[in-house]
Amino acid sequence: MTITAQAGASRPVTFTCAGLAAGARAAQALASSTFVYGIAFGLVAGQAGLSIIEALLMSAAVYSGSAQLAALTVLGNRGGGGFATAGLGTALALAATILLMNARYILYGATLRPWLGSLPGHKAYLSLFFLGDGNWLLAMKEHAAGRRDAAFVLGSGLVMFAGWLAGTLLGEVAGHLIPSPARLGFDFLIVAFAAAMAVGMFDRQRDTVPLVATAAAAAANLAAGLAGATAAAMRAPAEAA
Repeated sequence: MTITAQAGASRPVTFTCAGLAAGARAAQALASSTFVYGIAFGLVAGQAGLSIIEALLMSAAVYSGSAQLAALTVLGNRGGGGFATAGLGTALALAATILLMNARYILYGATLRPWLGSLPGHKAYLSLFFLGDGNWLLAMKEHAAGRRDAAFVLGSGLVMFAGWLAGTLLGEVAGHLIPSPARLGFDFLIVAFAAAMAVGMFDRQRDTVPLVATAAAAAANLAAGLAGATAAAMRAPAEAA
């Protein structure tokens, strides 16, 4: 499987099995974190009333932790029950939430166009379907290093996608062992994942201010979440009494 295309005056863009394997190897470390994040989503999804099939389908179709957790908040606001009992208004709210949270992928796709734009459509679109925050970062680093095998994007995406689905499944199955995952802060793993990405992207002195701002915002969100969870945990016994 080898495809070669010219990207203007730049080096030739290829799509080979070697690039696919290189992407898969490079994404193994991030795939483990995606697996843990998927477990957290599966736990919270079970508490929101989603069945195993619903959670897996959502993870496969949406493939965005932040958007999926936001969608679970919408479902939680109507009392749970999963997608089966969702009305038209809830469905529209879910669609709007997911589109808004995933708007960043418009920019991701634009940054990858110089690499994927010269490839056949089915290769480029398949790679973009499996694109996530982590392997987008890996792909940008690969491209910046001067390597032009675009199959790297697909290979890294497939490994992280598999970890996400496996984590979702395990989280859903284990959900009955943890009575309230949100109270333990599992739904705030997006903060840790985003912080890890920010550190990975930091390689120039001019990035200092954005990195500090991002870290401060993440710390504020985490503190607010932990404070809320602690307050809820302390209030529950008092209400029961």
